[in-house]
Amino acid sequence: MARLPADGAGAVCPGPTASSAVEILDAKTREKLCFLDKVEPQATIAEIKTLFTKTQGKSLKDEDVLQKLPVGTTATLFFRDLGAQISWVTVFLTEYAGPLFIYLLFYFRVPFIYGHKYDFTSSRHTVVHLACLCHSFHYVKRLLETLFVHRFSHGTMPLRNIFKNCTYYWGFAAWMAYYINHPLYTPPTYGSQQVKLALTIFVICQLGNFSIHMALRDLRPAGSKTRKIPYPTKNPFTWLFLLVSCPNYTYEVGSWIGFAIMTQCVPVALFSLVGFTQMTIWAKGKHRSYLREFRDYPPLRMPIIPFLL
Repeated sequence: MARLPADGAGAVCPGPTASSAVEILDAKTREKLCFLDKVEPQATIAEIKTLFTKTQGKSLKDEDVLQKLPVGTTATLFFRDLGAQISWVTVFLTEYAGPLFIYLLFYFRVPFIYGHKYDFTSSRHTVVHLACLCHSFHYVKRLLETLFVHRFSHGTMPLRNIFKNCTYYWGFAAWMAYYINHPLYTPPTYGSQQVKLALTIFVICQLGNFSIHMALRDLRPAGSKTRKIPYPTKNPFTWLFLLVSCPNYTYEVGSWIGFAIMTQCVPVALFSLVGFTQMTIWAKGKHRSYLREFRDYPPLRMPIIPFLL
């Protein structure tokens, strides 16, 4: 009998017909994870790893029916403790309300931020006030979408995520708000023309983002976890579905690019870059999921940027 250390959940399972047996233990606790009997003597370690993986079963969904599972008269289920959890709605409301409130503190120049002589003073630059309207609109929109539009396939996420997400959103909001609302802030290089162009980009992308969220909402009936291929609707903003799998991310990145052009502020540009990087990862994952689940998935679509990425 061979003993191999491995990581994973415990299971006792039969192996293929052969003459050797392999017992797999946890390298740290020495707990027996799996017993493979009658393993081929010529089996490689890679093949044994594959056998071990197969014995661990698959994750079950809430809607799975016991009768349709490959089990006999007795079903053995393994419980995995996911740790402390928190609802997606709570996380989203917290991480979005923070930037809205934090930005306004800098906009109104509350005491102890820029010095006593600037307390509750107002900027003379129109772009500063316009930036505040755009930033506030964006996060109010996100809060309302969380409450009335989004339908979550999973009810909870790890509790630690709320601290990570809030650090990201709240931190960047404070950083960009400090410079945009600073008494020494200077308007963009090309003045009103640059601001108007940026505002146009921002508004179009915000409308596009909302349109995609509504299309995705209509794709999944209330209380259902049904997954379908999203297609363009009569709304022109949804036509981006013809080219990318996650146009909501495309529009989101576009909004922040517009905001960065409007304010000509380095922290906003960095926030846009970091956000684009993360949303690209999410979009690629979503795109791969679509390809695995739907054989007739449109072949011309890219994850987030048409024809490129």
